[in-house]
Amino acid sequence: MRTVVPSAPKPLAPVGDRPFLELLVRQLESQGIRNLVLCTGYLADQIECEFRDGGDLGVSIEYSKEPQPLGTGGALKFAERFVEGSTDFLVMNGDSFLELDLCRLVQFHRTHDGLATMAVVHTENAGRYGTVCIGSENRVVEFLEKTGAESPGLINAGVYIFDSAILEYIPAGPVSLEKDVFPRLIDRGVYAMREQGVFIDIGTPADYALAQRLFDRLRSASTQTTGS
Repeated sequence: MRTVVPSAPKPLAPVGDRPFLELLVRQLESQGIRNLVLCTGYLADQIECEFRDGGDLGVSIEYSKEPQPLGTGGALKFAERFVEGSTDFLVMNGDSFLELDLCRLVQFHRTHDGLATMAVVHTENAGRYGTVCIGSENRVVEFLEKTGAESPGLINAGVYIFDSAILEYIPAGPVSLEKDVFPRLIDRGVYAMREQGVFIDIGTPADYALAQRLFDRLRSASTQTTGS
């Protein structure tokens, strides 16, 4: 992505005429989630300058700026103070977008009473992402590493509901949710909810170009009012 967006953090990559991250913020706001924490690192000041306190988008934004690269798990652990007192909380990757009903995902999580619930989508090229294997009652039984081979399967779409107790299993410092944390939590209850909506990850120039072509659909999906 550096060849396409050389001087900005990936979530600020423009899609259409707006930063990609704005799609996520608008999606949250449209579904009634308006208290946000952005975990920032690389070129964090650019993100804070763009979104400030979130008022222009109808939300309230606080920032958890990591002092060094901490990975997806480490960044979450570093932001622990922002969710103190919460029973559960929503986490989303900042460089991917999934069309879904967040209220339905929360209800699914609370019904299954696990430590973590992740949204998953079917793709024809699961080898690029790694595969999520699901058993009975939508419980995750295995995570398979990315192979690079083009083969169909279910992938982690980067949208989660976590029980607050998950933070007890994440050590301070650099750590990956996907590689270090989730595989160790399978026996403690990790569930997956299949989603059918549009999914886009802007991690490669090809997918970033696809996001540009899908901008109108992404913009529409980001403002859908769903759930209750």
